[in-house]
Amino acid sequence: MLQVIDEPLERLRAAARRTRELALSRERTGLGQEDADDEAGTIGTDDALGFDPFPLFEALHRHGVRAVVIGQVAGIMHGSTELTGDLDLLWDGAPAHAPALAEAFAAADARLIDERGDRVAARPDLLLRPKVPFVSPGAAGDCCTPTLPWGGLQVGEFLDRAVTAVGPDGLEVRYVSREDLISMRRALGRPKDLRRAAELVGLVGGRTEG
Repeated sequence: MLQVIDEPLERLRAAARRTRELALSRERTGLGQEDADDEAGTIGTDDALGFDPFPLFEALHRHGVRAVVIGQVAGIMHGSTELTGDLDLLWDGAPAHAPALAEAFAAADARLIDERGDRVAARPDLLLRPKVPFVSPGAAGDCCTPTLPWGGLQVGEFLDRAVTAVGPDGLEVRYVSREDLISMRRALGRPKDLRRAAELVGLVGGRTEG
């Protein structure tokens, strides 16, 4: 597994600050991540207000959860300049690992969204669904397992190829490799995904991961 030091986390901290500043300058829209359009993404929703994924990252790290960041947060860590207001995660979906994940969500004051659309306490059994929306004080998003259909991609293999960024305080954040993120973007095929995939392909400067 490739390990890189703090630069991706610094990029994300700076992007999260810009997102919060941008969101503060506008009125609430009443829109959440489920309302995001296929062009702009969640930066235009209320989920961008107060966006800060680091409390959840810290909870995942403390509980030994090996979840992998996907979506545009991973894109930012690879150098994308587009901002986002949500955080998406991928984990292996193993029942034995679900209790630690539920404990990490609870430690970050996160709530899961059940089948009826209600916010409920994090429970291991709820996390076993292919995709579970969640809401925390700093970040909302989806927590996914490899059973979620992804255009034929074997995303379970992406977990083993994930990159680990390490902060000066020892915080470790795992995020999907650039190549696998490009594959995910292309498989989804929405305008924002294709645009962001093209941006990732065009990134130069000697970086292949961080």
